[in-house]
Amino acid sequence: MSPRQPLSTIFLSALYVVFLLCPATVNAQEKADVIAQGATLKEVKAGFTFTEGPAADAEGNVYFSDVRGGGIYKWNYKDGNISRYREHTGQPNGLMFDQKGRLVICEMDNNRLTLDDMKGKTTVLAESSDSIKLNSPNDLWIDPKGGIYFSDWLRGRGGKGGGRKGGGGGEGGGLQIYYISPDKKGLAPVTNDLIGPNGLIGTPDGKSLYVADARGRTTWRYNIQADGTLTGKKSFCGQGSDGMALDEHGNVYLTDRAGLVVYNSKGQKIKDIPVPASPTNMTFAGKERKTLFITARTSVYTLEMAVRGAPSPLDRAR
Repeated sequence: MSPRQPLSTIFLSALYVVFLLCPATVNAQEKADVIAQGATLKEVKAGFTFTEGPAADAEGNVYFSDVRGGGIYKWNYKDGNISRYREHTGQPNGLMFDQKGRLVICEMDNNRLTLDDMKGKTTVLAESSDSIKLNSPNDLWIDPKGGIYFSDWLRGRGGKGGGRKGGGGGEGGGLQIYYISPDKKGLAPVTNDLIGPNGLIGTPDGKSLYVADARGRTTWRYNIQADGTLTGKKSFCGQGSDGMALDEHGNVYLTDRAGLVVYNSKGQKIKDIPVPASPTNMTFAGKERKTLFITARTSVYTLEMAVRGAPSPLDRAR
């Protein structure tokens, strides 16, 4: 640089450099690989009937459902062993731990949500009534206040409550998203125009809820109001999904037949993660929440990640 060069020229030159570098930095961040360097997908165990609903506990272990087998299993992240936690659980699907370390269970065949205190006691949180006709509670998310959003799903086959005809519509119609109030005394639908809602997950700040309308082939994003109602429905991406997950950067993980698809918070696809069997759901697990645990039909898999999962209710409670 010449000692005679005016300060204004120096300033403009520096500004030009910053202008050139900033977009490159943003693009590099958006395209950064979410998978840990050198990591490969590992099959943990096969031989299940239909795996679903993985949920990480406070230690990073994962509980997951074997829907058609009716059981709930536990994967120990330290040694990789899998053991049966419960059986005869009414075709369990979505699972999630609340702020107190209790397990909330979507019981498809029993048309209800239950709360397992992990000490042998089970409490019914929501079930069909004269005003609310649930089909098969499928997936859930617990907000920072302790309220619970869950999707209702028509399985399309017989069984107790599982093959009820109709669906669609709002109150009493099923096939929508329902909300259980934080005091667990209120239950009401918060959507009325979805075709077949399945996976759902909310942001850690409790301000937004993602809902995958699997049959509508769209994932929607809603604004969460103080009373738990949803407003501002907006298309997030043109893909439905079974399960969903969020990482610490706000990236959204969806499932399709070939594997997992990762979108950034703007709804732009940033990564495809192939899985041998069509995945049904996933969650971040392990001590550092950097192990992606994937349920895929008759098997479960793990994949080490370069990112952590978004804070869960248990994380917020600590």
